[in-house]
Amino acid sequence: MEDKTKIMLVYTGGTIGMVKDYATGALKAFNFKKLIKNIPELSQLDCSIDSVSFDTPIDSSNMNIVHWVSIANIIEEHYEAYDGFVVLHGSDTMSYTSSALSYMLENLAKPVIFTGSQLPIGDLRTDAKENLITSIQIAALQKNNKPVIREVCLYFEYKLYRANRTTKINAEHFEAFGSLNYPALAESGVHLKVNNDYLWVGNRNKKFIVHKQMDNNVAILKLFPGLNRSVLQSILKIPGLKALVLETYGAGNAPTEAWLLSDLKDAIADGLHIVNVSQCAGGSVIMGQYETSEHLQKLQLINGKDITTEAAITKLMYLLGSNVSAKLFKTIFETSLRGEMQ
Repeated sequence: MEDKTKIMLVYTGGTIGMVKDYATGALKAFNFKKLIKNIPELSQLDCSIDSVSFDTPIDSSNMNIVHWVSIANIIEEHYEAYDGFVVLHGSDTMSYTSSALSYMLENLAKPVIFTGSQLPIGDLRTDAKENLITSIQIAALQKNNKPVIREVCLYFEYKLYRANRTTKINAEHFEAFGSLNYPALAESGVHLKVNNDYLWVGNRNKKFIVHKQMDNNVAILKLFPGLNRSVLQSILKIPGLKALVLETYGAGNAPTEAWLLSDLKDAIADGLHIVNVSQCAGGSVIMGQYETSEHLQKLQLINGKDITTEAAITKLMYLLGSNVSAKLFKTIFETSLRGEMQ
């Protein structure tokens, strides 16, 4: 008899793990030791499921680098013993955490699926059960005794996405996430359809490495009409700032005012890494396409191409934490490391 596929559930917090106390109406954390009892459908899955929970489950708005490292540690500790991992996480910052983990888990050869819900697991109309059950099924998918999925993904409302391609697009609809620049990796309907052509291949012969050094001396500045010089300078002169995600207009365009160019040029000369990322949810930065981006190209801004802001800021933290040399930084950032950009 074949051994069952082993899946590890990692509960960090978030709406999915809440149940309503109908006496008081308050939401409280779900006891994952009683998981099968509360979700009997899980016993029908052809895999064995164990779970581990943060000692104190947190709202995803409180997520930070320390928590990312905790998740990475759990996966590292149980990596050999399990065939796949499902991380339950609040939806608000799920794209940030899952993007960060995609960089932190180098040469990943097993699925790490992030999921959550818009309604608590105990709610009558909850989306939590479907998201959880299908995430486990996807994590357990095998072909020739090897995992089908070998990357960090995000599953929500019938679609599996590459995690570092996602953005939360809606606070109310069940379809809370979008991946506008990369197709879904799988879709759940009557059948579970995996789009094999879009899966991350990577180098499957290299040893699994977990990176735990992330540097948060980074910032995000979104351009807007009327941005004044004092605001720009207050960001560029933050003590210890090492990198900046500059959210520009359209295909990477920005005002051509002399003070803006001068301040950006000085900041780059002082060693600040500035990444040009589009404010648009879809599409790519193409510096030089318009006159309003030619000047940024000449300044040697890092081209964020079609990367999301979430993937860009976490990639900066990862590269800075890895002590990438200033000389190579631009080249490495502009290279796709985990399928996060074209």
